[in-house]
Amino acid sequence: MRLEAHVVVPGRLDAEITADPGDVVAVVGPNGAGKSTLVHALAGLVPASGHARLGGRDLLPLPPQQRGVGVVFQDRRLFPHLTSVDNVAFGLRARSRDGRKRPPRPAEARAEAQRTLDRLGVGHLGDRKPRKLSGGQAQRVAIARALVTDPDLLLLDEPFTGLDVGVAAELRIELAQHLAAFRGVTLLVTHDALDALTLATRVVVLDEGRVVQSGPPDEVAARPLTEHVARLVGLNVVRHGDELRAFPPAAVTVSRHRPDGSARNTWSGTVRSAAPHGDAVRLQVATESQTLLADVTPAATRELALTPGQEVWLAVKETAVTRYPTVER
Repeated sequence: MRLEAHVVVPGRLDAEITADPGDVVAVVGPNGAGKSTLVHALAGLVPASGHARLGGRDLLPLPPQQRGVGVVFQDRRLFPHLTSVDNVAFGLRARSRDGRKRPPRPAEARAEAQRTLDRLGVGHLGDRKPRKLSGGQAQRVAIARALVTDPDLLLLDEPFTGLDVGVAAELRIELAQHLAAFRGVTLLVTHDALDALTLATRVVVLDEGRVVQSGPPDEVAARPLTEHVARLVGLNVVRHGDELRAFPPAAVTVSRHRPDGSARNTWSGTVRSAAPHGDAVRLQVATESQTLLADVTPAATRELALTPGQEVWLAVKETAVTRYPTVER
């Protein structure tokens, strides 16, 4: 079912989003941009005007249990007094898409809940309550609760928040497999570029409650129209009047003295940190106006003594800089 939505929450959100069946739409933007508000409005948890047509049926006038929506919150919101299997079964029994469909009997709901937990790899934890689960286990239960209803619209609000890096990476792979087989529309709220680039088929950028950019992940990453997204995908961004100048860390030359070459873009600053980044060492350099990133070789790091506190000069050739106007608000 195709999603065609224009959701308005006064003072917080005025966003238009479309998606086709099977789409995974990553919703990104700075804090306060309206990402969670969008999720809550579509789920029926905050009042909203406009429309959200899913297969021609407007969700906004409907109560939450009739919307055919599955939700995974960043804080999971599992019922603490229920076991994992009963948490998942609750979602199945509570759902009534048209108000007339008979909910499954308790035994039927628990059996389906157990099968869904098995698919998520936590079937052996069906008798445990949330306090006995790790963060990754609890999130798998929350995802199972959302998927068990076979929703038309799946809303994932920063599902990897608070998880260890290794656990998040493993869950990201598992979720990608489930989403590849999911027939509905998925909206994935995230602050991680890896999620947007590996899980999503489309990216929607929110800023101050409005959509300021949308498109395939590679196109948005190649030409971000907001500073937040540029930094999200690892680019340096320098604002110059009504223009943004973006360039990758690998294009930055680092020296101990002011460069004399052809580089027109130069900054002086202090090394704040140096950490491995693939085959390079990524420096964070605090300049007078902002922090810039530079990727240098391990050999250059040793030769120039690029340790925290070291004063350095950064230079970028004009040919490495992408210039474009900022979006109008």
